Amino acid sequence: MAGTKEDAAMIIELAKWGAMMEFGSATGALFSEEFDPETAAVTDDAVRTILVFVETIGTLVKNDLLDRDLVRDWLWVDGLWGRVGPAARRARDQMGEPKLYENFEALATPA
Repeated sequence: MAGTKEDAAMIIELAKWGAMMEFGSATGALFSEEFDPETAAVTDDAVRTILVFVETIGTLVKNDLLDRDLVRDWLWVDGLWGRVGPAARRARDQMGEPKLYENFEALATPA
């Protein structure tokens, strides 16, 4: 399915929301030399911001409300998951909840 004008409008709204929640600063922290995915936790501000933002987008994609290819063209989902995925997996184990951040992970998995 190709993206629609409605998808484009939603992407713009999501970009605005991302700016409000300081998504840009969070990605800067994730890709800094100091960031270690193996020790990061979901309680870290940058990690939490990325997880909440992209999990929301993944939920929209999962429910056919937003085009997957358009999202993956806009965001480097695989790279983001590579940085925060280890923290998400640890949180799943700690909380005993395998569905935690599953929509983000699914979006990062090639179709």
